[in-house]
Amino acid sequence: MVDARIGIIGGSGLYKMDALQNVQEVKLTTPFGDPSDVLILGQLDGAEVAFLSRHGRNHHLLPSELPFRANIHAMKQLGVEYIISASAVGSLKEAAKPLDMVIPDQFIDRTKNRVSTFFGQGIVAHIAFGDPVCPNLAQVLADAIESLDFPDVNLHRGGTYVCMEGPAFSTKAESNLYRSWGATVIGMTNLPEAKLAREAEIAYATLALVTDYDCWHPDHDNVTVEMVIDNLQHNAVNAQKVIRETVKRLTVNPPESLAHSALKYAVLTPPDQIPSTAKEKLELLLKKYF
Repeated sequence: MVDARIGIIGGSGLYKMDALQNVQEVKLTTPFGDPSDVLILGQLDGAEVAFLSRHGRNHHLLPSELPFRANIHAMKQLGVEYIISASAVGSLKEAAKPLDMVIPDQFIDRTKNRVSTFFGQGIVAHIAFGDPVCPNLAQVLADAIESLDFPDVNLHRGGTYVCMEGPAFSTKAESNLYRSWGATVIGMTNLPEAKLAREAEIAYATLALVTDYDCWHPDHDNVTVEMVIDNLQHNAVNAQKVIRETVKRLTVNPPESLAHSALKYAVLTPPDQIPSTAKEKLELLLKKYF
């Protein structure tokens, strides 16, 4: 099995990568259970990549049901050093219109039922997370979007992604609250991924694909399910082009990332005090330090 330095997580609407060649399905197990689906290994213009459908290829997992730890651990098993996470989002700003692309650089956590760390049960670690997205990877992603020059699609570099629990969407009061905080988009999945990717020392960036305005917008009642699905389909096509171009650029010039050494000073528990079960469970993450 070939290692893949680049991992792709596909969200709502993006369940496969059509351009992948020499495809093989890999069923992995992890100390944290099974991933959302089999991982797809293949070549994208000659570069080895790993693709995972976040909700499963049949979209059978709620955001609260996603095995986030297993998904990121599986990527780590495959040698992934960079994750591009494509996600459908609602817009909290007039300027970020449907079909636009946002590369967030901040998150606000509004989840309630997520486990967002590999640690615990006898081992304590605190990662630095002031900048939750790898800025160098985000820049490669944004530059790739600009080079493609999509008609009628605007790129928004930076912004705040509110990660809510779901599965229901926001109330108008909540939506307006998030707008008052200056947030840009809202989704249900990316913050746990970003935290776990940082603990796994994988650089992480989000490709947020706007499907609609959140319920704050005065024209929200005119949004239909058909419109949202149509936008999802358009976004999936555009996302594949962006990911392909980003992979080309990462392959030629992989950027340095502080994420790649995030655990260097993060573990506070003395090695000789860590239970053997915890060491075994986290061996993949900690073996270069212990």
